[in-house]
Amino acid sequence: MKFRDYYETLGVARGATEAEIKAAYRKLARKYHPDVNKEAGAEDQFKEIGEAYAVLKDTEKRAAYDRMGANWKNGQDFTPPPNWNEGFEYADSGFGGGYEGDQSEFFESLFGRGRHRQGGRGGDPRQGMNLKGQDHHAKILIDIADAYNGAKRTIALHMPTQDASGHVTTQERKLDVSIPKGIKAGQNLRLSGQGGPGMGTGGAGDLYLEIDFHPNPIYRVDGKDVYLDIPLAPWEAALGTTVNVPMPSGSALELKIPAGTVAGRKMRLKGKGIPSAEPGDLYVLPTIVLPKAETDAQKEAYQILEKAFDFNPRTHLKG
Repeated sequence: MKFRDYYETLGVARGATEAEIKAAYRKLARKYHPDVNKEAGAEDQFKEIGEAYAVLKDTEKRAAYDRMGANWKNGQDFTPPPNWNEGFEYADSGFGGGYEGDQSEFFESLFGRGRHRQGGRGGDPRQGMNLKGQDHHAKILIDIADAYNGAKRTIALHMPTQDASGHVTTQERKLDVSIPKGIKAGQNLRLSGQGGPGMGTGGAGDLYLEIDFHPNPIYRVDGKDVYLDIPLAPWEAALGTTVNVPMPSGSALELKIPAGTVAGRKMRLKGKGIPSAEPGDLYVLPTIVLPKAETDAQKEAYQILEKAFDFNPRTHLKG
């Protein structure tokens, strides 16, 4: 996938105002419209211009796009950074999808496809101007331990706004949030009344926090299940041993490693995954760590081992 520099496409500076973006789009759209320009490639250029304008005219999409920074070049190989949209707050009707033209792979990687939702302003016209505020959404990252134990956290959210001159800025707000025990990645935490303001007697919308986990150097999470690699010395795997398995909750369990354990053998600790009414499981996967032979005594020990076994690990490679 290639990066698309929407500012370059419209020929405007990254700090351009809404009026400057609109003027540039109109000029280019007239030049490359298929009904006017019959040159080869004009229609594709027209579509690229339309996509660029769909992003840069929208306060929330533009703020999200600007998070990628100015170092990316047009046509450069691109993959969205992990959790690039963490803490980015957007209104129900303003972020996902919403562009009616042909969406590029790049556009879909940032904004999704067909996820445009109607905001909370629709309402019944008989209600007059007493309308509930729009719901807001944001993605936050928590620690795996928070899902095991529950936690109280202070989070910072960044909401895009547009100033009087048409420049896009972000405002930060901090919220105290209770993380319930047993929450999983992909679940939404609803904060009542923390969305957009209502009109008249209409109440504020709600804020939905999509949960994901911080990358962890030890644990991997798949739904309710948690995976952990346990390093073993060769003699521990061959003869068997007992090891302490650290739990994400902060405690530890003793696990018996049977003799003859091979690398990758999956050991299941039932019910020790993320807690819930039906808790997940914790899977321990042994890895074999070979100690270095650095001293003469260590090298001799390997030589004795070589003589003690009639063992060829490559017999399966023989034709």
